[in-house]
Amino acid sequence: MRKKIVAGNWKMNTTVQEGIELAKGVNDKVSGSDVTVILCTPFVHLTEVKRQISKETLYLGAQNCSDHQSGAYTGEVSAAMVKSAGADYVILGHSERRSYYGETDSLLADKVKIVLENNLTPIFCVGEVLKEREAGKHFDVVKKQMNEGLFNLSAPEFSKIVIAYEPVWAIGTGKTATAEQAQEIHKVIRDHIAAKYGSEIAENTSVIYGGSCKPSNAKELFSNPDVDGGLIGGASLNADDFMGIVTAF
Repeated sequence: MRKKIVAGNWKMNTTVQEGIELAKGVNDKVSGSDVTVILCTPFVHLTEVKRQISKETLYLGAQNCSDHQSGAYTGEVSAAMVKSAGADYVILGHSERRSYYGETDSLLADKVKIVLENNLTPIFCVGEVLKEREAGKHFDVVKKQMNEGLFNLSAPEFSKIVIAYEPVWAIGTGKTATAEQAQEIHKVIRDHIAAKYGSEIAENTSVIYGGSCKPSNAKELFSNPDVDGGLIGGASLNADDFMGIVTAF
């Protein structure tokens, strides 16, 4: 039985004090459901936010980590540091990291290995830009990202991965993939996993949707058989809105 997951990606928002209050608000509202709720905060928030988490289904995540274990890499944060701060998850390959910082699938493959070695769960992002979708290349783009970023893993390693599909053209634009579009590409992702690792692993891999998901459309998106939750951006910065998405299940 694959996990239902709603992960909030706060991006570069909130001061530490604001993050503490937001985390308190979410923690107070999370009930004993079967949804795994994750707060992916800025690095400097991790330790303080961890102190606010008391509910069994609420977890902490980071938004990135270094592709190096340790060393003279000023300004970088290692997977071991993230783990020591109390996190369980790390977002890797977000479209903003790929676009703004030139992160490649080869680099991300190295990060995935390091994250797994530190007993963290990668939330690995895949997705196409508008030009690629309009050209009908979106399936090929997503498969390539998986092939180069994930398919070097053994079956036991891959079974620990969460995949987040991001229609990049729908992030922060107000546009949203329709429920039908989301289901279509989530199924393509699951079928691609099955072709590589077999149907059992494919059926147990959580594939979540990340693209302008909000309380008003979450229920329709999550009703699809291959959509296992959401990676939430802007709506995760308000505890009521975020929990409105969680309860959409």
